[in-house]
Amino acid sequence: MKNVMEYKGYWAEIKYDDDTGCFYGIIEGLKNDSISFEGDTVKDLREDFESAIDDYINFCKETNTEPEKQCKGSLNVRLGVDLHTKAKIKSLEENVSINELIKNAVELYLKNRV
Repeated sequence: MKNVMEYKGYWAEIKYDDDTGCFYGIIEGLKNDSISFEGDTVKDLREDFESAIDDYINFCKETNTEPEKQCKGSLNVRLGVDLHTKAKIKSLEENVSINELIKNAVELYLKNRV
């Protein structure tokens, strides 16, 4: 079962609150903005999710601001000394940057998982 909704390049993990009987989600990864949505049914949840994204994009257009993206394309990864060392040595052997080595490893991991 997929517990992530996607729309217009935005995504959110879907959660369920047993106390309220409501599904909800928050668009994570936005530094300056906050977008949340909810619904009593999956259909209501989907409608509120898409409406929240559309409202956000329209607000950005009205205020002449660029909508934030959840993922910027760079991140810090803490590997630990041993794994970092092995990755660096392997990157030298492969004649690629350590960034490229890690990117390739993530791509391979995701390809084999999907």
